[in-house]
Amino acid sequence: MLDKRDDLKARNFPSAKEEAVTAQPPSLYAGPESAYRLAFTDNKFLLREELRPVRMQLELLKPELIQQEQGIESTIVIFGSARIPAPDEAAAALEVARASGDALVLKRAEVAMAMSRYYAEAQRFAELVTQASATLETPLYVVTGGGPGIMEAGNRGAHECGGKSIGLNIVLPHEQAPNPYITPELCFQFHYFGLRKMHFLMRSIALVAFPGGFGTLDELFEALTLIQTGKCRRRPILLFGREFWSRLVNFELLIETGMISPGDVNLFRYVETAEEAWELLRGEYGFDGAPAKGSFADDV
Repeated sequence: MLDKRDDLKARNFPSAKEEAVTAQPPSLYAGPESAYRLAFTDNKFLLREELRPVRMQLELLKPELIQQEQGIESTIVIFGSARIPAPDEAAAALEVARASGDALVLKRAEVAMAMSRYYAEAQRFAELVTQASATLETPLYVVTGGGPGIMEAGNRGAHECGGKSIGLNIVLPHEQAPNPYITPELCFQFHYFGLRKMHFLMRSIALVAFPGGFGTLDELFEALTLIQTGKCRRRPILLFGREFWSRLVNFELLIETGMISPGDVNLFRYVETAEEAWELLRGEYGFDGAPAKGSFADDV
């Protein structure tokens, strides 16, 4: 027998989903030139230039609502180059380069082999985060840009130890197909760089930057700027590889010329290994019962 109390919560109107399924246009108005179809099912209409604000709102809401539904509250973001290969791939390419007899090709392969250690560290770091997350009251999820290289390593580390991870892909003319290790229900695609970067930061409790190019620098320095100016709360920022970062950015010159304050270099820390990075975060937040020695322990 039906429970009459269900009537108290019954919808008074059909849902948009129901209407989208049932509202098929009559044959006279089914052609591509017809304006008859529902506005929210009309891709041609939604892609009009004037609808950009609506598309931006959708791009903000879709990842937000899905992550809420998945219970994702705290994330650790991994930034880094799409061009850093896995160690086994780098080793195979090095063997081919040695056989080629081309000095330039060999030099590039040797550099790629050296840089591949960062892929291994990113994979190991994501594994440590994901394994520890299983014991935390507030789980932590790794977030990457969803592409190859360091991004792949981050998603792979979480995937191979049985955890979920997030990929925030961006539509690009090249190289940005999603890597195969992202949790499918957490693999998102963005048109707008600004909204993608906003989602990187919205749930993050730490940002970990591996060596990278323009994209990595863009993401890192936007985060540093937002924290330096007080536009978002402070959180740990870890730079993997002191030698790489200190050669790439002359922070001392910025201080000497008055472009930044001396204390601004305390917004980030250098680390060399996955274990060092995780131990630093454990100490800052008091994860796994570690004594909290930082200012972030109340944040999660």
